[in-house]
Amino acid sequence: MRESKELDSTDAHLLRLLVEDSRRTNASLAAELGIAQSTCLARLNALKQRGIIRRFTVDVEPASLGSALQALIFVRIRPGARHLMADFGHSMRQAPGVAQVFFLGGDEDFVLHVSLRDAQDVRDFVVEHLSAHPAVTNTRTSLVFEHLRGSEPWARPGAVRAAAREAPRA
Repeated sequence: MRESKELDSTDAHLLRLLVEDSRRTNASLAAELGIAQSTCLARLNALKQRGIIRRFTVDVEPASLGSALQALIFVRIRPGARHLMADFGHSMRQAPGVAQVFFLGGDEDFVLHVSLRDAQDVRDFVVEHLSAHPAVTNTRTSLVFEHLRGSEPWARPGAVRAAAREAPRA
């Protein structure tokens, strides 16, 4: 079991600001948080060192690059091919159009989040990369109409209440 890493209200607020815009300057973050720039930078570095912030990324609008259709493809690996699961997951990360790969517990073994041009590209992806794969026994595809990100995906219900009690009043 992984160790839980508690956040105080300032660190939680810092993470919320970075989720909204990870390119904000240290000066603007410090001003918003009401702390010194040196303190803000120290907190940011500590969050990175503790492994809470894993990396900074760019959120690309797929449609602007010709990938107007997003889909979630649920994949079941056949029982005799369980030893191929790790290789399958890694190979799917490299497949064209794959945005995310999720390894699951439950009925399906993987969910692939793909961003492709159209329904024909989704069909071709399934046929070329999944149906032809010797480990795959079944796929199920759902189209994504809208994708909304949570504002605090790391927050646990109890932690949210505790952080709200700690938050400074405006």
